[in-house]
Amino acid sequence: MTDAIYTGGCQCGAVRFRVAGVLKDSSICHCRMCQKAFGAYYAPLVSTRGADLEWTRGRPKTFRSSNFASRGFCDNCGTPLTYEAPDGVAIAAGAFDDPSLLPPVVQFGIECKIDFVDRLHKLPGHRTEEDADEAPFVLEIVSYQHPDHDTDGAWPKEIQQ
Repeated sequence: MTDAIYTGGCQCGAVRFRVAGVLKDSSICHCRMCQKAFGAYYAPLVSTRGADLEWTRGRPKTFRSSNFASRGFCDNCGTPLTYEAPDGVAIAAGAFDDPSLLPPVVQFGIECKIDFVDRLHKLPGHRTEEDADEAPFVLEIVSYQHPDHDTDGAWPKEIQQ
């Protein structure tokens, strides 16, 4: 049987990765350090333990966030990319080209979980284009982010304005 291959990277494309193997430990961490590292209510992470992680373009810069952990990020665009600890490296779930393939199976740090997180699914939802009456620019958005697949050549490409 062939190992599954997962790819991903930062939003600008300066850092890209490839993971070969079984990824079974997807999680959400609610600890305050993860909240700050991701600038979010929680951090979705995918452990690469037991799989082969390869940086295929660039490498993350790291910040030592504790006596045991470092956090990797793109020093060009700031995308959070890794949580690195003595037991292995976890990749930010949203950095994968198809994060829907890696649903979380466990939550950590629930002592810091923000109460309203459990009710987010009850909030009203709107498609992007529904906001066009008050913010017409949303219909003209052109993404400068790296596409959700590997690309040839140097990256990031110059943005034409």
